[in-house]
Amino acid sequence: MKLNRRKFIQASGLVSAAMMIPDFLKAQEKQAEPNADKILVIIQLSGGNDGLNTVVPFENNLYYNARPQIAIRKNEVLKLNEQTGLHPAMQDFKELYDDGKLCLVNNVGYPEPDRSHFRSMDIWHTASNSNEYKSTGWIGRYLDEKCGSCDKPTQVLEIDDTLSLALKGNNVKGLALKDPKRLYGTTMDPYINRISKQHLAGDHQHDNAEYLYKTLAETISSAEYIYQTSKIYHSAASYPDHQFGKSMKTISELITSGVNTKVYYVSLGSFDTHFNQQTRQANLLKQLSETVKIFLDDLKKNGKDNDVLLMTFSEFGRRVEENASAGTDHGTANQVFLIGNGLKKKGIFNEVPNLADLDEGDLKYNIDFKNIYATITRKWLNSDDEKILGSKHAYMDFL
Repeated sequence: MKLNRRKFIQASGLVSAAMMIPDFLKAQEKQAEPNADKILVIIQLSGGNDGLNTVVPFENNLYYNARPQIAIRKNEVLKLNEQTGLHPAMQDFKELYDDGKLCLVNNVGYPEPDRSHFRSMDIWHTASNSNEYKSTGWIGRYLDEKCGSCDKPTQVLEIDDTLSLALKGNNVKGLALKDPKRLYGTTMDPYINRISKQHLAGDHQHDNAEYLYKTLAETISSAEYIYQTSKIYHSAASYPDHQFGKSMKTISELITSGVNTKVYYVSLGSFDTHFNQQTRQANLLKQLSETVKIFLDDLKKNGKDNDVLLMTFSEFGRRVEENASAGTDHGTANQVFLIGNGLKKKGIFNEVPNLADLDEGDLKYNIDFKNIYATITRKWLNSDDEKILGSKHAYMDFL
């Protein structure tokens, strides 16, 4: 049987899956190590969430002067202290804050910020400097380091149809899927099984066929493992009926079922609110807040809540001043939310943005996001952060 590569790719429907699995990643005995049961869930707020209307400096007149149309009114803010509060759509995050399960890190960014969605997201994904261009992501490089002890090529999953740069390593790449059952059904297609068997027979007609066959075989194996394991637990929790809610329900079910995944990645957006910001951001922040609370309650019910740390990030914040369209344009520094039972420092981690000291109308960062990555990589994922990030970064005491 002669392989038609174009037909192979189109018929399989597995470009984002098959092409992201290495050909050599096979089971070795899983070695016990510290924090072996810890799981990281990364929530990407795509589009550049407006941090100033998320964490509101409600006693700062400069904030209200800069935003006469879109500022959150003082009487609507969910107060965290005498100066700072959350957007009114984030009631569930307020409960997490009150329960000591949330750490708010302000003024997160990097030197020489880029206001392009694509470039700034690449910087966050690759943990690069603004003048560096890397083809691998920080989670992908974590996989490169850990692949020797992986017992299944499913250590990192993105709940999406395509794989983000953050999850691509030199030798090992994560797996993207929205629905374990759907992925499994796709791999059971007769054509897919036929060409997979051709690989076992060693009948290869193209120079790159060996790689394509082996990645496909790994995808089929992974899809079956994920699907069969995911059937162990089906959540009875009432998640919201939107894509983010469905994705977080899937993650909860996979965690509780015991899939060997260490890092889950999911996106919510778009937060690119150049106009009519108030309604769109409120809807998205409500989706984020209520879904995360349901997710954590679901984990708690099954005794898994101590094993999971959530981190939210966005590629940049927005300008301090609103624009003429009742929105905000691309800015710089922003906040990161860290959520879970394992936090050593809770509440507001550091000072809120200084609106009297701006950089040409933008917030100044004072915490490099790579310090957060280094802390999580070392203290939660028990990995060599200096090797993964390419340089040494200061650890923070939220863990």
